[in-house]
Amino acid sequence: MNSEERRIAVLRAIVADFVATNEPVGSKAIVDRHNLGVSSATVRNDMAALEDEGYIIQPHTSAGRIPTDKGYRLFVDRLAQIKPLSPAERKAISTFLEGAVDLDDVLRRSVRLLAQLTRQVAVVQYPTLSRSTVRHLEVVALTPARLMLVLITDTGRVDQRVVDLGDVLTDDDVGHLRALLNSVLVGQPLTTAAARVASLPEDGPDHLRQVITTLSSVLVESLVEHPEERLVLGGTANLARQGADATSLRGVLEALEEQVVVLRLLTESSDPAQVTVRIGEENEAEEMWATSTVSIGYGPLSTPGESLGGLGVVGPTRMDYPSTIAAVRAVARYVGEIVGGR
Repeated sequence: MNSEERRIAVLRAIVADFVATNEPVGSKAIVDRHNLGVSSATVRNDMAALEDEGYIIQPHTSAGRIPTDKGYRLFVDRLAQIKPLSPAERKAISTFLEGAVDLDDVLRRSVRLLAQLTRQVAVVQYPTLSRSTVRHLEVVALTPARLMLVLITDTGRVDQRVVDLGDVLTDDDVGHLRALLNSVLVGQPLTTAAARVASLPEDGPDHLRQVITTLSSVLVESLVEHPEERLVLGGTANLARQGADATSLRGVLEALEEQVVVLRLLTESSDPAQVTVRIGEENEAEEMWATSTVSIGYGPLSTPGESLGGLGVVGPTRMDYPSTIAAVRAVARYVGEIVGGR
């Protein structure tokens, strides 16, 4: 290998050992643990060059070196291939996620799984409202004067609302309402469905007009809520286990709780085919500068490029990037298929 390739190999060795041990890495350890086929003196020269270029630093008076954010970036950019998950790991993911009973359960299971696989903080965004369409609206008479509306979207979102009418309805009235509402809602994007529902009272029969007005106001409220502004977080306790200092830890947790920072990150990482890695100060929010984020969009494989939402992990810059990237990509693939196929 030429000198540049050898320096990259030395950097890879330093990253691998530092991630594994959280201890600065010296030239002797690299020669002993990694079969680079060169002497300790050559490795020391390569380390000096890497240090001059800002890829590694010497912390305090230690003889060893640790990667900088710039070093991690070069390491990630030069990852020739991401080690795929084993068939057993993929089977475990699919079995765990396919056991979910509804969208909320899928997302809760996803963050739990991602947090366990990566030992980082996991975050999943609800499917975006703008891409959801209405699959069906069920109208159920709980009593003659009380209805339950169950709105189901193609992304698996289920909203239930109980409406007290003040009027008494017959079974025929309930059937008429069900047919009328579905005729304007089914197949419509949620953003246009709200407008169509709002104009419904003008079209219904006179004796149901007041009921339709009540139902349409409830439905409009359901349709215009923004589920994409909701996140599911998991594994926040993993941050504390990484040995981050209390000040930076508090800042990261506050940023995660505010959600705006993470939402922006996930919205920007919307391509289901491309994992985005932000290291240290590449993260926009200053509170996140001690962390790295690995994120990707999720969506159905049947429509490449279409993203329903985003998911990812937040952890220290000293993370196992190849394994984390593989886990994020694999979980996103299954979530996209499950949510997109609902």
